[in-house]
Amino acid sequence: MNFRIHANQTLNASGLVDAHGGNITNTSSEILQAVGFTYDACLSQCGSGTQQPTWANTSQQFSAWLLPYLALISQLPFGARHRVDNLMSAILTVGSPVLAGYSMILTILNARWISRQFDNVSFPNSKYAVRILISLQQTPLKITNEDSLLSSLIVLPENDDWWPKIADFLDYTLTWSIASATSIAWVTVAYLLTVIGSLMDVNANLNSNGQGAGSVWLWLIPIVIGWLQLSPKCDYVRITRAMENADAMAFVATQHGVMKASDLSEKRAISIDSTSEQSSSPDENLTPPIYNYARAIPWSRSAEDVLNAFQMASNNSRMHRPVRVGDIWKNTGGRNIIEPSNRSGNPSEVNAYCRLPRYAAPRYGVRNPWASGIFFRIFVASLLPIALQWATTGAAVLVVYFTPTVGLGCRSLGYIIYGVLATIVWAMLVTSSIISHYTYSYSGRSSWSPFFSITMRLANVLSKLLRWGGKFLAIINAIWAVTASMLQFADVYNNCYCNSSVLGRGVQHAYDIVVTDSLDLSITETAWWGALALACSTSLGFVFLMSLLTDLVPT
Repeated sequence: MNFRIHANQTLNASGLVDAHGGNITNTSSEILQAVGFTYDACLSQCGSGTQQPTWANTSQQFSAWLLPYLALISQLPFGARHRVDNLMSAILTVGSPVLAGYSMILTILNARWISRQFDNVSFPNSKYAVRILISLQQTPLKITNEDSLLSSLIVLPENDDWWPKIADFLDYTLTWSIASATSIAWVTVAYLLTVIGSLMDVNANLNSNGQGAGSVWLWLIPIVIGWLQLSPKCDYVRITRAMENADAMAFVATQHGVMKASDLSEKRAISIDSTSEQSSSPDENLTPPIYNYARAIPWSRSAEDVLNAFQMASNNSRMHRPVRVGDIWKNTGGRNIIEPSNRSGNPSEVNAYCRLPRYAAPRYGVRNPWASGIFFRIFVASLLPIALQWATTGAAVLVVYFTPTVGLGCRSLGYIIYGVLATIVWAMLVTSSIISHYTYSYSGRSSWSPFFSITMRLANVLSKLLRWGGKFLAIINAIWAVTASMLQFADVYNNCYCNSSVLGRGVQHAYDIVVTDSLDLSITETAWWGALALACSTSLGFVFLMSLLTDLVPT
């Protein structure tokens, strides 16, 4: 208020502005209505420094707006073999909520896809196969028919115990607990109470108000709820133990009769052992479900291999063709079941009964490296996470953009940077997974031309650079997400440059509002309510759609 008194005494209104940034004339009545300075006047009167922060305000804003979200990160699904991989999964989630949501929805879409594909399969153990494949989405799923392993696993009646046993071993859920429900409730209630409190007194702590920070982190609630609804099987120790227990029950057809697979070699038809066969990307081997972005494409291809084998066996059984060539189909008592005697044969007969495209004769064509519909599912899985990311980020930008001085400033730019980097991280890592799968699919071929060989090597290098670069940006962005909020709480942005919205208005038209007591904040309040509606409606919509999608996934 002193600047008004001084200007009124000298009748010099140079550098003073009204609530809309208009210049003040040298009259006493208008000078007393001045509420701020031009940017140049602010620098001359106040300097370029930052207001000294107060610990009381900083700690209050931090504990109300940011601390609950940081605590909620602990409810994300982890389960990796090493702690550093769990830490990296949390960093990737914070650094790119788009990637977290993409991995989640693609996991659900893949589960629904393979379940529907198996609906028309009528062969023993097909229902167990669906459950097993869905449960192994968080693992580097490997399929092989070497030594007739897969065809024997599907066809031979001796393996009828293997399928239900491993399905039961993997049938565990890590879903809602008192701790997770309490954490989500705490964050939700804290957010609503603090938002309502800020809306009831918009003028209080106008430049350090944390509603923008609360909105930009709101995506975490639907992401945590979504993973709890999906309950991914990501416990490395538990999954490994289940697969090892099932290995002793697998049988394989040989020229000398049916033998245990464990007596022949260490290889298994369905395995998650990445040491025996290299993965297309190292991220495939990490069980935290955010890494499903790297596993979804190869998992879909492997799952479709199993599906094709079951479909061929199902078609043969419907035609009443026994496995052993020359035998007659047996149907004791006219029952609509497949007798075990119809499912026995030597390795070549078992292989012919399933005829996997990957191991078929050349006349059946080259195996497509892409599972059917995978790119459509990738496209669909990208839409909702991008909407969630930019609805919460956009809400945060709205809050600070329409806080006087209206315009693009340091605070709004900080949130935009977070949203842009989060989207770039998602794009880099997803592109890396597509390229790495493509190069891996052709890595076993020896008849490459020199040009194609060089192209594949360059593509492999590009996929690695994208993966490393994406993770590096995710680390930077996760740190920035916390830093941007703390800068606002600590009043670091409370200086002439940031308060004048120089970034959006330019030096010539920028101004700083310093008197807010008599200011009309109706536009600011409307924007804050709009931001609340945008962030909350999108988050609730995400949770609702996740509930619908997960309800259709078989368990």
